[in-house]
Amino acid sequence: MPASDTPETPAEPEAPGESGAQRAPGTEAASDTRSGREPESDHEQAADAAARLDAAPRASQESAAGTSEEASPRPPRDAAARPTGEASLRPSGEASLRPPEKASLQSADEPSLLSEEESVLVPAREPAVRPGEEAAVRPGQDVAVRSPRPSRASRTPSRPGASGTRPPTQESPGSAAEPPVTDLSDLSPAAWPGRAAAAWPALPLLAALALWVYAMRHTDVSALDDYGLVTALHPTFWAGLVVLTTGFWFTVRNPRRGNGWSLAYVLGLLVMERATQAVLYPTPLYAWAWKHDAVIDHLLTAGGLQTEDQLGDMAVYDQWPGFFAAQAALVRLLGVDNTAMYMAWWPLVSSLMLLLPLLLIYRTFTQDRRLIWTAVWLFFVANWVGQDYFSPQSVAFALHVGVLAVVLRRYGRSGGRRGRQGQAMWTVLITVLVTAIVVSHQLTPGMLVVSLLALCLTRRYRDWVPTVTTVVIFLAWCLTAALPFLSAAMPDMIRSVGDVGANVETGYGATPTGAGAVATSWAARLLSGSVLLLALVGVLRQRVLRHRALPLLLIAAAPLPMFVASSYGSEMIFRVLMFMLPGAAFFAAAALLPKVRTLAADAAARERGGREPAGTAGRRGFPLPRLRYGAWVPLLALLTGTLAFVPSYSGKDRINYFPPREVALVQQLFDQAPDGSLVVAANRNYPLAYDSYWRVDHYWFLDDDRRHVDEIVRNPATTLARDMAAVERPARAYFLLTQGQVANSEMNGQLDQAQLRRIRESVAGSPRFERVAENSAGVLYVLKTAS
Repeated sequence: MPASDTPETPAEPEAPGESGAQRAPGTEAASDTRSGREPESDHEQAADAAARLDAAPRASQESAAGTSEEASPRPPRDAAARPTGEASLRPSGEASLRPPEKASLQSADEPSLLSEEESVLVPAREPAVRPGEEAAVRPGQDVAVRSPRPSRASRTPSRPGASGTRPPTQESPGSAAEPPVTDLSDLSPAAWPGRAAAAWPALPLLAALALWVYAMRHTDVSALDDYGLVTALHPTFWAGLVVLTTGFWFTVRNPRRGNGWSLAYVLGLLVMERATQAVLYPTPLYAWAWKHDAVIDHLLTAGGLQTEDQLGDMAVYDQWPGFFAAQAALVRLLGVDNTAMYMAWWPLVSSLMLLLPLLLIYRTFTQDRRLIWTAVWLFFVANWVGQDYFSPQSVAFALHVGVLAVVLRRYGRSGGRRGRQGQAMWTVLITVLVTAIVVSHQLTPGMLVVSLLALCLTRRYRDWVPTVTTVVIFLAWCLTAALPFLSAAMPDMIRSVGDVGANVETGYGATPTGAGAVATSWAARLLSGSVLLLALVGVLRQRVLRHRALPLLLIAAAPLPMFVASSYGSEMIFRVLMFMLPGAAFFAAAALLPKVRTLAADAAARERGGREPAGTAGRRGFPLPRLRYGAWVPLLALLTGTLAFVPSYSGKDRINYFPPREVALVQQLFDQAPDGSLVVAANRNYPLAYDSYWRVDHYWFLDDDRRHVDEIVRNPATTLARDMAAVERPARAYFLLTQGQVANSEMNGQLDQAQLRRIRESVAGSPRFERVAENSAGVLYVLKTAS
């Protein structure tokens, strides 16, 4: 038993490098309590040591200590002369002194880091008990060992004179004892859950792409109906779009997600919406794309440009040859036969060309990542017009957006003199871009001029260099290379100026026939109207953007006066919508977000020492519940727009898709047609319609006067034979009717399927026509000669 029952304050742990003589007040050396203490009997010491050593937890160090051995008392030595020394036991049982070392102590005021199996640490270093030797102690000193059983001694402070021993461990001087790992709950958290949480946006993205791949493998496009690709798509495609849009929305709203994930989702959207047709259809879409392929083939064959006397109406393409000349060079470079080898993928390529200039424009007015990427998403969703196909318009529009990006970022006056350094280089870049636009497309230079003029209305962008450069290049081209076409078309262009009703009246789906054509046409109109309405809401709600992004608002409104100028082949309304989209999508995205913060607003909030809740500004404008407006209502709007893109963009694929059998039938026609031959068809909606247009003439009777069309319907074979009789040998006159012509005529309110079938049966039964070829996609007849 200890000499005194009065407890003493336990020793405080030492700082690293502190010696035993520099311990906290109240700490004593073990030798201070040894004097005057009576040794216990041998029996008591042996029993106590045997009970404690019998169940030591660390078998590698304490297995031998579990044997019951007697601890014989040794005569006390003068330990006071070595107050900081420690006693160690040698195999001979004699104690020797070690250099002063620090003790590992724990304050009574601190919670214990050890389990109940740990022994209480004492100020002095415990003697190491080795196998096969006695636990020798000095008179007046107890031996404390580890015990696997809970004990009160392990929970209470050490009493004066009480000390203990523990098995030898490799501890660095001055370090506290490490608690043992008793179960998995004691392990520190692993790093992989944090990495998994950071990478969770990959899950919906990969799931959406997997659903898309599955849908592509299980979609049959061999029998399209009036709804086009909408009803043919496998249901997993729609599920993939929902997963992709939902994942994008919650990723872009998370401030801890970088731009990389948002970019990945936008690329996934482009793949699912722009590459689907290229994957499903074995042949390129759109008769106009096949027409442009024929123009490029002509450039490669003729080796140069030709005039109207040589090409007729098709000479217009030789007067704006930029796109076609570039594609002809690309065909030579790639070593392919024609552009049909890659033009099916052009919608995806042209969409990717728009991504960088869009990001540059939006980043000019905000650093809000949510607003930037949501605007990009809405732009691609609302761009259903179909001008991303293989055409000069697709490249010219991308260059148009690129010029606006350069002007907005490099010609503003806010940068002062330093912002104008190197402006000559940017002027050269603008000159190159504008020249590429002017020599490639007729309408885009006019749209660019009105957009630059609108920017000049603001004080910040009142720099006339881009505008004057564009006007000079545009006029120079119109008065030289394009003058023949403009001279012939000028009377019609002058008559259409100011006739807004006629310019807007006709266009895509103006007279749709059938439930599918009507539904898809209204889906496109509602999608465009919804985006424009959202843009108006964004302008009204986000006052900070209304002032900060005023140039972008002017760019969105600039194309509207073009309604007054021309109908542009009954497509002006859709071209105006397309050129409005970069600005309209930005403000439409602002309407979906609860609040758009500027850098100045964030700095002010930090100075106030608090953060204004996200969505506060949105609740001021529209008193809707924060959760409902801030997350679910915008998500539903985004989902609706994304899903509506499919019928708007692919709802008329029954017209635009030409199966391989139809392509083979038309190819057979042009392979055997002699120079000077004539091809008569209902309309131009079939592949290779303009193939060999420099040596073969075409006549589409549905484009003729309505009275003549009625005459053909009443007496098909006789009327058509009379129209084709002027062809002289060795040239031949052919009559071609394909499923693409039937779909176009029926869905656009011209002749229905029954009327076209009657025409076909009349020609087949006439002795004046001879059938040349026929398959499931169409039929080809040739007019017999008089001899």
